[in-house]
Amino acid sequence: MRRLRHILIAALSLVTTCTLAPLVHAAEIDDARLQAADSDKNNWLLHGRDYANQRFSPLESVNKTNVKRLVPKWIYQTGTAATFQTTPLVADGVMFLSAPFSHVIAVDAASGAELWRYDHKSTAKKLCCGPANRGVALGYGKVYVATVDARLIALDQKTGKVAWDIAIVSPDGGPTEDAANLARDALKDQNVTGSTGVGAVSAPLVANGLVITGITGVGYGLHLDSNRPGAPLSAVVGFSGRFGRPGFLAAYDANTGKKVWHFDTTQDGWEGEYRSTTPDGVPLNRDIAAEKAAAKDNKNAWRFGGGSIWHTPAIDVERGLIFLGLGNPSPQAAGDGRPGDNLYTSSLVALELKTGKLVWHYQQIPHDIWGYDVASPPVLFDVKVDGKAVAAVGQASKLGWYYVHDRATGNLLFKSEAFVPQQNMFSQPTPDGVKVSPGVGGGANWSPVSLDSANARVFVAAMHLPTTYRSAEIPAADGKPAIKYVVLDTDTPEKWGTLTAIDLAANGKILWQHKTKDPLVGGVLATAGGLVFNGEGSGDFAAYDAATGEKLWRFQCGAGVNAPPISYAIDGKQYIAVAAGGSQIWGFRQGGAVIVFGLAD
Repeated sequence: MRRLRHILIAALSLVTTCTLAPLVHAAEIDDARLQAADSDKNNWLLHGRDYANQRFSPLESVNKTNVKRLVPKWIYQTGTAATFQTTPLVADGVMFLSAPFSHVIAVDAASGAELWRYDHKSTAKKLCCGPANRGVALGYGKVYVATVDARLIALDQKTGKVAWDIAIVSPDGGPTEDAANLARDALKDQNVTGSTGVGAVSAPLVANGLVITGITGVGYGLHLDSNRPGAPLSAVVGFSGRFGRPGFLAAYDANTGKKVWHFDTTQDGWEGEYRSTTPDGVPLNRDIAAEKAAAKDNKNAWRFGGGSIWHTPAIDVERGLIFLGLGNPSPQAAGDGRPGDNLYTSSLVALELKTGKLVWHYQQIPHDIWGYDVASPPVLFDVKVDGKAVAAVGQASKLGWYYVHDRATGNLLFKSEAFVPQQNMFSQPTPDGVKVSPGVGGGANWSPVSLDSANARVFVAAMHLPTTYRSAEIPAADGKPAIKYVVLDTDTPEKWGTLTAIDLAANGKILWQHKTKDPLVGGVLATAGGLVFNGEGSGDFAAYDAATGEKLWRFQCGAGVNAPPISYAIDGKQYIAVAAGGSQIWGFRQGGAVIVFGLAD
C-alpha cells in the first residue's frame, strides 16, 4: 500500500505540474519581422525560412564534430497516419504545424506539449489531391492555412479559434467526372484512382498585409495503382478532352480575407510561339503543322488548361516581385486537344507583388505532355556571372537540371550539370512504349532545396524513376468511336534517389552526389554547422558533411521522412525538427509524428 501511495502521489504531482505549466505565446509577427527573417537565427518564421526560400539555418551548435550526439528530444503525434509533408514554423518558443487533412496544431517547441489544435472539417465530396498539407503561414496575430478542400482559413495565433474562413474556389469546381468514368470503363482490370475537384496543398505566404495562395488539382490526370508492394503508383493516364480549369494564384487581405488580386495560370492566347525546342535549345519532337491545323477547333482549350501550384513562392521585397513555378497543362500527357505552347504551364513566372500582373515567364517545357511540372520552390540569391554579381532566381527542375535566371528579366544565366540520368527526353509515345528519364515524377519533384549562399552551393533531393511512355486505344464498339489515350507507366524496379551538391560559383558543376536506395521526395536543410539533413522513404533521417557528402549520422524514424527539415534554437540550444509520416503515392510507410532532435545532455 505504501508503494501504491508513492506511485499515486508521483502521478498526481505530474498531473499538477502539467496542468500548471505556463502557456507559451509567440509575439505577433509583423511585416518588418518577416522581412528580417533571414537574420533571425533562433526562429523559423516562413515556409522557406526567409522570403528568398533559401532554407539555410545559420545555427552551428550542431556541427560535423558533434552531430553523432543527436538524439530525439520530444515527439508529437498528430493522431493521423497519412501522407505528411509539413514544414513546421517556430516563433518565440511555439511551433505551428499542419497535419494531413489540414488540421493545425500549436505546440511548445521546447517540450512538444500541445497548446491548441484546430481540426478541419472538409466540405469536399472527394479530395482531388490527397490529404497532404505542406504548412501554415504566420502574420498579424494569425495562423493561415490553405486546405485540402480549397479554403483559406485564418486562426487566432494564441487560441487557434477561427478568425475568418473563405472559399478559394468550389472544391468540386474542377475537372468533370466524365474523364474518370471514361478511364474506369477503359481500364476495367486496373485500380484507377485520382478524383475530380480542386484543393490547395502548399503553405500560404504572408507579405505586405496579403495572404497569397494557389490551387492544385487542375492539371488533370488519373493514377493507376500497382499491385507490387512498395509502389502503389503504377502509371498516370491521360485522356484528351475538356477535363480541367485554369489554375491560379491569388492574394487576399490578411485581416478580412477579401480577394485583392488574381493571376490565372492559363489565359486566352496560350498557344504562344509553337516552339520546336525548349528555350535552352532541346528538341521537343512536336508536330507543329498538325498542332496549328488543330488550333481553330480548340480555341477555348485554355479554359480547361491546368497549371496547378505546388509550392510556396519566393518574394523579392526590394523589387516588389513574387516568383513561382506552375504545373503541367490539362489534360496531363494527352496533348492533341490543346495545340500550342500552353502558356503559362510548366513555367517559372515572376509577378508584381502588389497587383499579380505578369512580369516575365520562362517556360521550361512548351506543350508539356510528360508531366514536368515546375514543382520545387524557386530560390533567390546573388551569383557571379563573368565576374559580375547578378540578382538571380534558381529552380530545381523535374528535367534534372538546376536552372539559374536573371531575377529582373528571366533570362537564363546557366543550368547545372544533370543531377539525375537523362534518356530519350521529350520522346513521343509509341504503342510499344519508349523509356524516358527523368520520368513523370522527376528529377526534382516538389521537394524544396537548401541554398548556402556563403559558399554558393545548392543541395537538391531528387529521384530516378523512369517512365515508359506509350499510346493506347479503346476499340470502337456498340456504335461508339475508338478513344485514344496515353499511359505514363512508372511501375519499374529501376528506382533510386540522389542527394546532390551543386556549385553555383562554377556554373552548376556537381560537387558531390550521394545515391539513396529509394527516390527522394521531401526536402533538404543545410546549416552553418557544415551539415545537410535529408530524409528517406525508408524512415532514415540523416546528416551529411556539406563539403564532401559523407554520411555522418542517421536515425530510423519508423515512417517515411518525406517532409523538409527545419532548425531553431531555444535558450541557446539548437534543435532539428522533421515530420515523419511517409507518402502514399510513392509507397512509403505512413505515420503522423513530428520528431525533434537535439544534442544529448
